Amino acid sequence: MFGAILGELVLTAALTPATALGDDAPPNVLFIISDDLNNSVGCYGHPQVSTPNIDRLAARGVRFDLAYCQYPLCGPSRNSLLTGLYPNSTGILQNQQIFRQTIPKHCSLPQAFRNAGYFAARIGKLYHYNVPRSVGTNGHDDPGSWELELNPAGCDRLLEEPEIFSLRPGSFGGTLSWYASPRGDLLHTDGMLATDAEWVLERCARDRSRPFFLAVGFFRPHTPYVAPEKYFDEYELEEMPLVEGWEEDQKDIPPPGLGSHKKEHELLTDELRQQAIQAYFASITFMDTQVGRVLDALERLGLADNTVVVFTSDHGYHLGEHGLWQKLSLFEESARVPLIIAAPGMVGQGGVAETPVGLVDVYPTLTELCGVDAPDNLQGQSLVPILENSEEPGRGWALTEVTRGRGENQIFGYTIRTSRWRYTEWDGGEAGRELYDHETDPLEQTNLAAHEDQADRIAELSQLISEAVTASLPESGEIPRIQTGVWAPNLTDP
Repeated sequence: MFGAILGELVLTAALTPATALGDDAPPNVLFIISDDLNNSVGCYGHPQVSTPNIDRLAARGVRFDLAYCQYPLCGPSRNSLLTGLYPNSTGILQNQQIFRQTIPKHCSLPQAFRNAGYFAARIGKLYHYNVPRSVGTNGHDDPGSWELELNPAGCDRLLEEPEIFSLRPGSFGGTLSWYASPRGDLLHTDGMLATDAEWVLERCARDRSRPFFLAVGFFRPHTPYVAPEKYFDEYELEEMPLVEGWEEDQKDIPPPGLGSHKKEHELLTDELRQQAIQAYFASITFMDTQVGRVLDALERLGLADNTVVVFTSDHGYHLGEHGLWQKLSLFEESARVPLIIAAPGMVGQGGVAETPVGLVDVYPTLTELCGVDAPDNLQGQSLVPILENSEEPGRGWALTEVTRGRGENQIFGYTIRTSRWRYTEWDGGEAGRELYDHETDPLEQTNLAAHEDQADRIAELSQLISEAVTASLPESGEIPRIQTGVWAPNLTDP
């Protein structure tokens, strides 16, 4: 009771400035991010997964068909997204790090909105969390980004872990694990997140003296794939698709391209593969239902007409493609993310943008839409021209990176995605190259890098990677390193 009263007082104070805004008030922002969600989404053409609420958001916004993360791992991706800088400029190349350790003076996306007078609130996971152990805490959060942080923890974290199946018993966050829960939506962490979002929106609707930037970070479908069993029942186990021919597919992939493989995945039988996919799909539909509750509240409270809504994920996810599971590869399944932006008044509503874009582009887009001052060193492009006309080409490419090895043995992998091609270099090409033609090979199963007739194309794309990587660095040209003595939460990996 005391916590609820205190939260009410804090929120009331935050929403009561000295002056009120007039009819020309700047737009609000509702920023929704899912965790480990690939493009298994109805509006992206998935034939099985049910996501009616994300789909209806896409119907009134612009769906970016070729959107990509900048690093296919939670911590680096989220720090890049929330700073508007590439991982090479944040210095965040692994989990359990915060950008204040490397670029402490940089202004984050929500902080820019705070500085502009917005009420900035976070519910759930925006910066990195160790899932599930950090659920219910601030995780690796940035206190300067928010005025209010809410961290509910549901039955999936507090009660059900002894019941969860895992390929590594007792380990849930980093390995394939799942559970069909007998408990209802409102008792799960994501259900509680939606409830908290409704609570915040109700108070924002009651006092409109300040615009809001509300960020809601759902945990599903991140492992463990825990959702109420009714969502599992929507997917027949024997109908879950299995990837065939991946052993042959792997033969032309350089070793670093398969470096995200985990030994434990060799324990997967076909039955376990289908169980994992069923649980992943069930978790997506459960999460979508909670997204629907938040969107319903926005509309019910009369806030939708003046609120920019963003839906995305921190990176993609493998479900057996190329013999890989989970994340940390530079293939399409791991790098590509859903990205939907619904901005009131944009003529491109209901459109589909087919030019490649990155999560690094979200920061300059939102600040331009809302008239908020942004730092001069942002490295993304504004997507506002594409929101106005989905045929606009924009930059025309997206860059994603990852590392392999540690210390002196560490190498970088970079991939550039154009509208037609994916080109990847490992250690500048010394450890391998990959080239895939999405016009004829959308599953990236035929590596054309060794084909002599592609030499000119490879030279062109290699030059593009070189230019993009150079642009991804700070002005010093050196990747920032973690500073000692800078505050960071003392959390360990699960």
